[in-house]
Amino acid sequence: MTADTKIFAGGDGTILAAFDQKNTTQPTGDSVNELIIECATSKESLVKLYEMFKSSVFIVAFGITADYHLAEDCVAETFVRLTTVRNFSTKRGDGKGFILTMARNVALELRRRYKKEISNFIIQSYGEAEQTVEDSIFINQLLKHLNDKQRQTVILRCCAELKFKEIAKIMKCPETTVKSRYKKAISILQEKAGDDR
Repeated sequence: MTADTKIFAGGDGTILAAFDQKNTTQPTGDSVNELIIECATSKESLVKLYEMFKSSVFIVAFGITADYHLAEDCVAETFVRLTTVRNFSTKRGDGKGFILTMARNVALELRRRYKKEISNFIIQSYGEAEQTVEDSIFINQLLKHLNDKQRQTVILRCCAELKFKEIAKIMKCPETTVKSRYKKAISILQEKAGDDR
């Protein structure tokens, strides 16, 4: 595993390695938009989109469902739904935001359908085994102090490494709301962690 690898664990102990976007080429907004338009009729376009966004979609889904298997289902369902999009226009702007918004909506649907609680949410860091377990337990306990929207915001910002503007589009709220929600969440996490900074 490289130093750029992030590890996520599902509630059932399953481990997922999600690779930083630094390892992949960043597509331009126009090329993503074109691929979305083409993916209804072109398997190659769908495969390209899948390779570009599978990790980001999984992170969004896992942050909402807190379940490895539901997040996997969300990834599959998101890309299946992309093939049914008929009215997407390049004038609508950001294709990445469109895909991640779709992923968020699918994840919320799956969570409602299966009524999953977020109580078993774990983000697992990497390093020496003993320290990794301690860190994972500590992070898990801290995240329980956040409400659902705060937790999603922190995950989208810290794990998916999205900008506040992108998070605002995905969560369908003003950018200022996202920033204040993130600031409040970090403040809560610092307080609960005993950080006086």
